[in-house]
Amino acid sequence: MSTAGDGQTPAPDSPEALRADIEETRAELGDTVEALAAKTDVKARAEDRVEGIKQDARAKAEQARAKADEVKAKVTSVTPESARQSGSQVVAKARANPVPVGGAAALLLAFALGRRSARR
Repeated sequence: MSTAGDGQTPAPDSPEALRADIEETRAELGDTVEALAAKTDVKARAEDRVEGIKQDARAKAEQARAKADEVKAKVTSVTPESARQSGSQVVAKARANPVPVGGAAALLLAFALGRRSARR
């Protein structure tokens, strides 16, 4: 056993103190081994990282939804009723007759591409 004279901690006075010291050391060693095992478990660490990223993405998506709702409310409040009705009518007609709208969009696209290629 070690004594205070050799620079180490003095020996426990009783067997009970020695047993308590051993149990404490075992607990510390168990915690250390557990921490090292967690650090070497790459798969679990990657899964934890992915879960953290998912939570961040969910939070940002929720913030974006809230901001979009806020902007929608502002736009709706400042848009005149007649403009809202006209917009709704245009959308309803486009849904009822998608072919003419698609044709007009294709014509506009062709015109834009023609102008772009003429410049080159």
